[in-house]
Amino acid sequence: MTPRDDPKETGPAAGLTLVLGGVRSGKSRFAEAQAASRGGRVLYIATGVVTDGEMAERVAWHRTRRPPGWRTVEAPRDPAAVLAEHARGGFEAVLLDCLTGFVSNLLLEGLDREAILERADLLAVAAERFPAPVIVVSNEVGCGVVPAAPLGRAFRDVQGEANQRLAARASRVYLCVAGIPVRIK
Repeated sequence: MTPRDDPKETGPAAGLTLVLGGVRSGKSRFAEAQAASRGGRVLYIATGVVTDGEMAERVAWHRTRRPPGWRTVEAPRDPAAVLAEHARGGFEAVLLDCLTGFVSNLLLEGLDREAILERADLLAVAAERFPAPVIVVSNEVGCGVVPAAPLGRAFRDVQGEANQRLAARASRVYLCVAGIPVRIK
């Protein structure tokens, strides 16, 4: 399903869409197609931080898929501020990729669960107020094994809660499985 197929997504301010999925599930590709189908200017908010060669390759791969006309802003720790700053930018859509990187960055910075969830709430409010549709990509972390390390378990728990908070406020939620987006809200 594309945004043009869904009448709720064709209005001037279509609200927040959350796109969930596992690693390599097709969630970013689906979100990119949604943003591109709006036509016009797209604001791409990137939260990834390059920490090693593998992450550098991943970021480069994402960059090659973006159309040249999209405006990219790197905001690993405060995407809500970017939304506020660009609210009058005349964008047809915003794509934030991804909430998982944002949560991870805050956790590694030393923020506690409550502070991270407060930032997720601020992001959801900023997305709801933005004058164009905001599409947020995030990893669904609740279907995997229990991480062996305490930091991994803390991440899984706060990421799951952040996903729930954005999903509760979103107009639409999709789950991507094996490249197939399924609308669940």
